[in-house]
Amino acid sequence: MSNLNDEPMNDATDNEQSPSKEISRRDAVQLLAALPVAAFLSWPTAEQEKVRRYVENALAAAGQGKAYAPKFFTAAEYRTVGLLADMIIPKDERSGSATDAGVPEFMDFTMTDRPRSQDWMRKGLAWIDAQSNSRFGKPFADATQTQREAILNDIAWPAKAPAGMDDGVSFFSRFRDLTASGFWSSETGVKDLRYIGSVFNPNWNGCPPEALRKLGVSYAKFDRSKLRLTPQ
Repeated sequence: MSNLNDEPMNDATDNEQSPSKEISRRDAVQLLAALPVAAFLSWPTAEQEKVRRYVENALAAAGQGKAYAPKFFTAAEYRTVGLLADMIIPKDERSGSATDAGVPEFMDFTMTDRPRSQDWMRKGLAWIDAQSNSRFGKPFADATQTQREAILNDIAWPAKAPAGMDDGVSFFSRFRDLTASGFWSSETGVKDLRYIGSVFNPNWNGCPPEALRKLGVSYAKFDRSKLRLTPQ
């Protein structure tokens, strides 16, 4: 199976990809992240800061050996959330995984802060477990990696989903969006994007010449040595 996060969500595309032609998982998931992260950034600044502080405190506590106690998820649900999130954004050579970034904590906070999201999340996690129990005789979290992938392969891409998987498809699409929102609004995710922001660059020498040529512009009119000064 190709990584779930390596396939762009495009219902109009049915082309099969071989592993050698797959785009990187971050290229694909960053595209998926654009809308949900934008939605998160539309929250009031105070709300964003509240979420960040909550997740940062949870990660700090975890670093001190204190297990995070979810306020919305049951222990079993929380375990499943972590597994699903890490299947979407696993750890690689560039940065940590979704759980390393505090995505499960972010989701737990979101569920308590925005109760309207609770229904689809709880029903979706129950759907995942029901599928796993039906196919393999055990909950999703106790299934093997191959078995988990078999379930997610059926719901990761709407255009290819078998009949009767609509509920799973809807849940996984929303869960993936929330995972992307949590990851790329975290410190780990921002570093993964290599976003510099408003950091001062003392060595900036203007737009590169090749870019200027492509745009058909130049700095010539700003050359002080060629300016004609008109006497007052």
